[in-house]
Amino acid sequence: MTKPTGMERILVVDDSPETLEVVARTLGGQGYQVITARDAREAITLLGAGPVDLLVTDFRMPGVDGIDLTRHVRENHRDTEVVMITGYGSIDNAVRAMKSGAGEYLAKPFTEEELAAAVRRCLQRRSDRRLDTGRGPGVPRSPQGIIGDSAAMRSVFALVEKAAAVDAPVIITGESGTGKEMVARAIHYSGPRASAPFVAVNCGAIPEQLIESELFGYVKGSFTGADQSRAGYFQTAERGTIFLDEVAETSPAMQVKLLRVVQDREIAMIGSRKTITVDVRIIAATNKELPSLVQRGMFREDLYYRLAVLQVALPPLRARGDDLFLLASHFAARYAREYGKPQPRLSDRAVEALRRYSWPGNVRELENTVQRLVLMNDHPVIDAVDLPELMRFSASPARALDRSLAAVEAEHISAVLASVGGNRSRAAKILGIDRKTLTSRLARPDAE
Repeated sequence: MTKPTGMERILVVDDSPETLEVVARTLGGQGYQVITARDAREAITLLGAGPVDLLVTDFRMPGVDGIDLTRHVRENHRDTEVVMITGYGSIDNAVRAMKSGAGEYLAKPFTEEELAAAVRRCLQRRSDRRLDTGRGPGVPRSPQGIIGDSAAMRSVFALVEKAAAVDAPVIITGESGTGKEMVARAIHYSGPRASAPFVAVNCGAIPEQLIESELFGYVKGSFTGADQSRAGYFQTAERGTIFLDEVAETSPAMQVKLLRVVQDREIAMIGSRKTITVDVRIIAATNKELPSLVQRGMFREDLYYRLAVLQVALPPLRARGDDLFLLASHFAARYAREYGKPQPRLSDRAVEALRRYSWPGNVRELENTVQRLVLMNDHPVIDAVDLPELMRFSASPARALDRSLAAVEAEHISAVLASVGGNRSRAAKILGIDRKTLTSRLARPDAE
């Protein structure tokens, strides 16, 4: 059993000055370095100021109680053990304490020997704890490598199978980062056009003045700088599939031209009076509600109905249940191979933290998060403390309702940016604003 070395640092938290003094004096007399706090908020400050080996906390305290303080420790301080003490001893309280992450539970009144034994057990557990609570589940896949086993994704797989069997246009909807292009590829490579090209076009990334020439091509001399004819994406995708991502970003004029392609399968190169027949399957995608845009006159109704012959709606990651962990395991294995590192596993606390998080960036955000964890983490198990701060439980007063709306907005913008690795274009999509607006809001003093 571990004996005090004089180096162990114990934080004692209790709103009763008498109990605080007794516990601190007892542990100090046994050779431990003891610091004290009279409430959880003061304890959180001390925990952030320097390493603490063991937290001894009261169960019931005004404001943030011992349960929330323990959860804060478990998800923010990897190496800190917890002893919970209370004057309200019951089986229910003991269960709550253990579920929150406490290693030991003591009901008042307790003896000095009982306190000392609980502290020794926790410190022993800390010194030789084996991080073996990870998980590495099998990874079910669709025929085209889309990972998922939830009911929502099984419905998507069924729609993909049906869409692959016919040659009708398809519209794929879903939040940014849900994997719309992967589904489009699955439809293409599961169907009769699989041996022909799959051409992905991000309509939102092409300037309005260039999108027509990019899609349909141009002939020599049609405009300044056109020193030779050039085929567009539709011709490149001949006999295959063209994927029009962010189709809702196209202008009304461009929508008219797309309607002609969908209806007649004909295009006209810029500078040419001749039309060219194309044999191309069209799959479009958007993260916006097209019916709403149609009602507001922002998207052509006839084009919408032409594209939406078949519809595939992708669920957000937060609605996919344990698919979250199948995907996390897949990404961990991929990046472990890429970086030549052992594949880490997820602790139970990390699993719960990931489950609570809302994942505004969906699968793309999860992939970026796991990539960063594999690269930066040197432990065999990823614990809650390793996760980005916005994913961890916190009892910090920083979440109190005393901040301005601008400050809360700035914090959220920073969190979303961090979730996508600083990519402003992706962050703007998640936030529902354009890149220019995002840049202006980052320039505000509140965003610093």
